[in-house]
Amino acid sequence: MRSLSNKLVLRGAAAVLIGLVAVAWPSITVGAFVFLFAVYTFADAIQQASIALSSEKAGPVAGHLLLGLLDIAAGVVALAWPGITAAVLVIWVGAWAVVTGGVEIGMAFNRGETGGERATWALAGVVSVLFGLVVFVRPDVGAVSLAVTFGIFAMALGLSQIVLGTRVRHTDKVVGHALSHAA
Repeated sequence: MRSLSNKLVLRGAAAVLIGLVAVAWPSITVGAFVFLFAVYTFADAIQQASIALSSEKAGPVAGHLLLGLLDIAAGVVALAWPGITAAVLVIWVGAWAVVTGGVEIGMAFNRGETGGERATWALAGVVSVLFGLVVFVRPDVGAVSLAVTFGIFAMALGLSQIVLGTRVRHTDKVVGHALSHAA
């Protein structure tokens, strides 16, 4: 459990850091945003694979591997065609967020964890879906607005992952303490 906790906190911290960079420098070029987005998706893919390989249940393994594959696909497309228009980038990011959020919401109902942990997974998924829907509704927001919106999204998602990681760590300690006193 501690390994899962550390991975969730690390994933969350990376998302918060990337979100802060995106919000702090909103006038970044589309190319820089594409690069930051690709870095985020590849970092998240590594974390998802790591979590999947450390999981003992088939359901979470499949969900984390699917998220990792979605992250890799999004990052490769972003780097392969950096000259795409801002509108296409906006639609791609929106689609990625909606699909990723849907998978996370599904994972909230497949996990055998506490209600609070499942709620945190669901919250992360809802935030992702809402971000994607906003991007679909307003594709004209432009690269700067997208960078700021993505930054806020990444920080919210990162904070939810940090909370989930600390909850997993706390649960692990409580269970360990209970087991040591039961013996």
